[in-house]
Amino acid sequence: MGSLATADEPLPPLKYPQPRRDDDIVDDYHGVLVPDPYRWMEELDSKEVKEFVDAQSAVASAVLSTCDHRGRLRGQLTALFDHPRFRAPFKRRGSYFYFHNPGLRPHSALYVQRGLGGAEPDVLLDPNTFSDDGTVSLGMVGVSDDGEHLAYGTSASGSDWVTIRVMRVRDKEHLPDTMSWVKFSRIAWTRDGLGFFYSRFPAPRGDVGGEMDSGIKTDVNLNHEVYYHFLGTEQSQDVLCWRDPDHPKYIYIPEVTEDGKYVILSVSETSEPVNKLYYCDLSALAHGLGGITKQSTHGNGMLPFVKLVDKFEAYYGLIANDGTEFTFLTNKDAPKYKLARVDVDDDAPGSWTDVVPEDDKAVLESACAVHGHKLLVNYLSDVKYVLQMRSLVTGEFLRDIPIDIGTVNGISGRRVDSEVFIEFASFLTPGIIYRCDVSAEIPEMDVYREISVPGFDRNEFEAKQVFYPSKDGTKIPMFIISKKGMDLDGSHPALLFGYGGFGVSITPQFSVTRVVLMRNLGFVTCVANIRGGGEYGEDWHRAGSLANKQNCFDDFIAAGEFLVSAGYTSPARLCIEGGSNGGLLVAACMNQRPDLFGCALAHVGVMDMLRFHKFTIGRAWTCDFGCSDNEEEFHWLIKYSPLHNVRRPWEKEKWAAATGGGQYPATMLLTADHDDRVVPSHTLKFLATMQHVLRAGAEGGSPQTNPIIARIERNSGHCCGRSTQKIIDEAADRYAFAAKMVGVSWID
Repeated sequence: MGSLATADEPLPPLKYPQPRRDDDIVDDYHGVLVPDPYRWMEELDSKEVKEFVDAQSAVASAVLSTCDHRGRLRGQLTALFDHPRFRAPFKRRGSYFYFHNPGLRPHSALYVQRGLGGAEPDVLLDPNTFSDDGTVSLGMVGVSDDGEHLAYGTSASGSDWVTIRVMRVRDKEHLPDTMSWVKFSRIAWTRDGLGFFYSRFPAPRGDVGGEMDSGIKTDVNLNHEVYYHFLGTEQSQDVLCWRDPDHPKYIYIPEVTEDGKYVILSVSETSEPVNKLYYCDLSALAHGLGGITKQSTHGNGMLPFVKLVDKFEAYYGLIANDGTEFTFLTNKDAPKYKLARVDVDDDAPGSWTDVVPEDDKAVLESACAVHGHKLLVNYLSDVKYVLQMRSLVTGEFLRDIPIDIGTVNGISGRRVDSEVFIEFASFLTPGIIYRCDVSAEIPEMDVYREISVPGFDRNEFEAKQVFYPSKDGTKIPMFIISKKGMDLDGSHPALLFGYGGFGVSITPQFSVTRVVLMRNLGFVTCVANIRGGGEYGEDWHRAGSLANKQNCFDDFIAAGEFLVSAGYTSPARLCIEGGSNGGLLVAACMNQRPDLFGCALAHVGVMDMLRFHKFTIGRAWTCDFGCSDNEEEFHWLIKYSPLHNVRRPWEKEKWAAATGGGQYPATMLLTADHDDRVVPSHTLKFLATMQHVLRAGAEGGSPQTNPIIARIERNSGHCCGRSTQKIIDEAADRYAFAAKMVGVSWID
């Protein structure tokens, strides 16, 4: 490994912008006065905020210009990204639809193939034609059951807002149908192909024809509604199927059963894995599907939904139905999940029976009903997937479906078909799509497509799982991926990634970027499966949320301590990274242990824990974080909120000794100007606070010489819909920065 001096140019003297501080902005939280001098940064479209963003971008550019590895990284990433990528096909009436990117195209296109027996695939919809700069992406698709029509949603600049359009499959002709202000929705076609259900919010005041720049709107999203759209009609004629003005925070996701008889409405209020469950028997409507009008429905212009589950006490996800018998994936009295069945035609519709009971050790992640009455059941056991075939009728175990250690990313199949496609990947497997004939007595996993990355040899690397103790003694799993034959002498740079929130499991996935880091920069890469995630079910999730949120930070800090004590790296060479909730994780941990890390990369993090619920969909996160409006929860939040806990390390003796004078790790905060999920003001306020607190305060100048910069992407959003080139450019920038900060040289 080379030294910092030989690896890169020296850093230029950094002069941070000094934005206005409004000391008159002070909030009273239950008797505690909390200043918020950068409140004005929440007005994202203001001239002052734009000037601040421009000034910070100039600082970041100056720092990045000294990172010599930047060009090499971009070149290597481009070379490895240039390989064909496929997603599993899904079938509609003999036609197969799938996404494919031949290499460096900005976005994957949707292809259609008439049968698999030699027919040539055809590009059905190419998102690369939506915009010249690749900033308009495909957000959702839905093909009608007869395979005749495609409804698809587009998103501009990475926004969560979606516009739905419709095209005929046979001639690729677009219909005039357009639906605006769609968000948190799915496209749920009715079996007859006449139209589909979708969810949307009311258009904001001032909107004319859906032309507003929705990606910079930060207003709280309220009053979600469900509509039915008939093909060939204006959006203004869409039929209102459900809304509930008494509960403006509810979110509704419609789904039509495979037999076409029912529409199921999943109702949620937060991101917590609990929902209410409503259903409507479409076949029982007085005038049938074609008669869904405001006059013929429930008298108030809505469908006559029956409330099957009317309490937020558990999660219910539809798996299948046979007539009035419905099978759901649920965590009701089962923190590791189970399959349960209810007959809605029963005299006691609240009577549920278990089909596949909860397992003692493994989490039942998903189930897919295929080929009549069979189930493919996907378990997660110690963060490794186990695939089984079971009976849908009895839940009886039939056989294991053998897979390697890795992740089942998707199962594509339906009850009307005997063939199933299974997507698989691992840290060292770029991707395999298996085709499985589940009608066979012993189904075989045939390789349908295997993704190959030119220049990648899996035999050069190894992946292993370790378990380390957290602060309270809890054993935490962590994957460590590196080149083979590394000496554990503490000399290697390491990248530690974590998330730890909302019950999300971080499982083995292939990453071109990780390959370049290991091969060309010598990094050890690590994924810590900390509490707050879903790796061990709901108990694991709850152990890292609300009053227990500090466990997430303790687990992540303990991961860093383990990597140092085991000889993988040293604090000066340990880089931490996370996005969204993981951005919060990184920021909180560098506040709490700045001495443990040499570099921090925090993507689109939730940094202001006292005000996150006031913007867009932030209110939905109170299930994991709590809310400052509640006095008890305020005291949880103020203890770790990144914005409110920036301290000068040189004023803490233990940190000063550990860091040679005491300073924060070199820090890159990443956000995007059209992120309407975790709005950019989180990052901007935290950035300004860090630079203000750390730029002064010690005699003779600040010991904080490690740079604190922000990479602010233009015309981009939270994470979804970014073009291949934007992904490459951002990765080259952040890892060139990390490499410089931990002092590594390039390895050819």
